[in-house]
Amino acid sequence: METLPHRYETDSDYRQNRPVHVVWELTLACNLKCTHCGSRAGRRRENELTTSECFDVIAQLAALGTREVSLIGGEAYLRNDWLDIVRCITRHGMHASMQTGGRALSEKTIEAAATAGLKSCGVSVDGLADLHDRLRGVKGSYDQAITVLGQLRKHGIPSGVNTQITALTAPDLKPLLQVIADAGVRNWQIQLTVAMGNAADHPELLLQPFQLLELMPLLGELYDTALDHGVLLQAGNNIGYFGPYESRWRTGDETRHWQGCVAGHTGLGIEADGTIKGCPSLPTVGYSGGNVREMTIAQIMQVSRELRFTRDRTVDDLWGFCRDCYYADICRAGCTWTTHSLLGRPGNNPYCHYRVLTLARAGKRERIEQAEPAPGLPFDHGRFDLILEPLDGSPDERTVIAPPPLLSSIGKEPRTGPNRIPPTLIICRGCDQYVFPNETQCPHCGSDIRTVNAEYSRSAAAAREAAEVLSQAIRHSRDARPP
Repeated sequence: METLPHRYETDSDYRQNRPVHVVWELTLACNLKCTHCGSRAGRRRENELTTSECFDVIAQLAALGTREVSLIGGEAYLRNDWLDIVRCITRHGMHASMQTGGRALSEKTIEAAATAGLKSCGVSVDGLADLHDRLRGVKGSYDQAITVLGQLRKHGIPSGVNTQITALTAPDLKPLLQVIADAGVRNWQIQLTVAMGNAADHPELLLQPFQLLELMPLLGELYDTALDHGVLLQAGNNIGYFGPYESRWRTGDETRHWQGCVAGHTGLGIEADGTIKGCPSLPTVGYSGGNVREMTIAQIMQVSRELRFTRDRTVDDLWGFCRDCYYADICRAGCTWTTHSLLGRPGNNPYCHYRVLTLARAGKRERIEQAEPAPGLPFDHGRFDLILEPLDGSPDERTVIAPPPLLSSIGKEPRTGPNRIPPTLIICRGCDQYVFPNETQCPHCGSDIRTVNAEYSRSAAAAREAAEVLSQAIRHSRDARPP
């Protein structure tokens, strides 16, 4: 285990229902006014956990085998005791990280965080200065975020950048990569803005599903360019799935493709008042499994139906395109947060690259239109219509795809049986798409999988041999030069 990244999920983690990565909202207090904030952060919650209660939560997580605790808000550092919480996480042998917008995060505080044991920090940068400041609602917040990246580097805290992709973001991505590389950042995570909270009030910010046809090739190009700059572009949990880039950017390991939502299985979210959810981004209503003031985290994870849904979910819980998709039993409709916030229930995800490409080949595309506004509460959502229409957007043959009644998982008794261990697919080298291990002919490109994969292996071996010969020649030439 020591040789694996701490977020790397093993079969044992799935089998034991181990919360490998926990994201903890320490407070909803915030000094930004983000137009896409799902939690509508600003004021701290009533009845937030006390310091001693936080220490008890940390001890429980350590006992459950948690390997990383990410502190978020609002802004986690607006709690007076947040450094004590970092120290406690570190003392229990877990990786303490933080996600921040960086506003008013001073160098003195960063230095204190390094001393307390903060192991890494992600900073939100949603575009170049004008766009970032517009989205974050505070002029100058971009400059502060970039300054914080430099100060984190100065004090030895590894940093990453998190970027929300809205309908306005694409033009800023290439120049933003250069800014990130110049700041010495080595990890850049991107995710789609989701129709929750403030974002539900601004539907103009939401990417249309069919726009993935342009976005995904751009991200594929950026992935390669980022590597040249020493930056690893990482796709968030609501970007994908199973298109031609999946084998390159999901984890950096071709055997680790998207395997379904892990909320409540190997992932966990904690709200500032002690409410436990499978994922911090999920709505509170319908996904809260209990509170640490009433039950232990182990009890909540074991018996709460609201936390068991990814362990209990089957293909029968899916609907629409996802129900009959080739990857249905692997993907399980992708990110639960995205689909529930958009359509009012999980199980059918229009933000899927494989799906968008499949529909485009049939001359179709999907589009969303807001049908009901959000009520204005933290972690709330409205409702959007999902419209199937011709690829060119002409008004002919438009169909609104309505969700069926919720059949199982959320709101019903949990199923019994062992925890789900996600299966592993292999890659067809005829098209770089994932296929089931028992396939002989690729269902995507028609290739004989064994033949094209054997040829790929031979070509890769020849390329490695040629690279080694070239490397030896360069070393010999360098050694042969006169002093």
